[in-house]
Amino acid sequence: MTIEELEKKLKNKQLDSIYLFFGEELFLLNNAVKKIKNAFGELVNGINYIVIDENNYKELISDIETPAFGFDKKLIIVKNSGLLKKEGKRKNTELAQVKENLAEYIQNNIDLINESTCIVFIEEDVEKLKLYKVIEKNGIICNFEIQKPLQITKRLKTICNAYKVNVSEQTLMYLIEQCGQNMQNLINEIRKLIEYAGEDGVITNESVDSLCIKQIQSVIFDLTDNLGNKNIGKALEVLNNLIYNKEPIQRIMITLYNHFKKIYFAKIAIKENKDIGAALELKPNQMFLVNKYKNQARYFSEEDLKNMILEMIELDTNSKMGLIDTNMGLETILCKYCSK
Repeated sequence: MTIEELEKKLKNKQLDSIYLFFGEELFLLNNAVKKIKNAFGELVNGINYIVIDENNYKELISDIETPAFGFDKKLIIVKNSGLLKKEGKRKNTELAQVKENLAEYIQNNIDLINESTCIVFIEEDVEKLKLYKVIEKNGIICNFEIQKPLQITKRLKTICNAYKVNVSEQTLMYLIEQCGQNMQNLINEIRKLIEYAGEDGVITNESVDSLCIKQIQSVIFDLTDNLGNKNIGKALEVLNNLIYNKEPIQRIMITLYNHFKKIYFAKIAIKENKDIGAALELKPNQMFLVNKYKNQARYFSEEDLKNMILEMIELDTNSKMGLIDTNMGLETILCKYCSK
């Protein structure tokens, strides 16, 4: 089930008996769980509300069978229990047996569960084995993937409309480009912008630049644009602002390295007439970045990009040996390729 389909059902307080939620978009996931809780009304811990985790997962079947005394139904939240999580090489035999028993129990007692219980499984990632398939057959599974830009703009537009604040789709796309696709961060940023604009006001790109906290990847794009336009002063200013804002120099270094490596791959993909999105292994919700990488690839030659990446690797080695300051080394590399 899609997130939108799930939200529509929960808005109408249409509850199913078994849910499995997983994925990276925790803001929307947590909102869905809140709506399920609200649909229940009063929740009394230990009576009609049970929380299961990695420490008490063996009690789940017992908790399902115990009546919710004084209430029609019981809500059981099973969060990060490991029951559906992918296991490493070292298998937990006890956990594996509980998974097997639980899958069989749900399959054989689904009528009882439908009458008396609502179970919500929440995991970071899942393994599509027996228990997953049983839940898929008898309940609702929703993958809370990071939303695509168009989906996000629709949600942000709805919030702005509720406060009678005007904003264009282009500005909302600019906000996403600058601040990323994490819904919780974007909600925080849009609230600031709404407060600043006021009722009947307008949110602009300029207000985004003035008020919002840009993610480091967006800042690196800005730095690279300045580098490509031979504006070394502005490029160094962007770098120093990151450092001033207490962004760890090692993180800046890693982000720059990965960024120029992607530009290098984009450059090769363009030359060989290959799909840039596939070459960069972009997710569906990241495809809007293709044009940004494509445009920045035009700034540099393939040889310069390759040498820049190699020099960053060398800088990392030398800085670890105490032969050069990382900040100074980065500035030297930027100056060198800005002057070409």
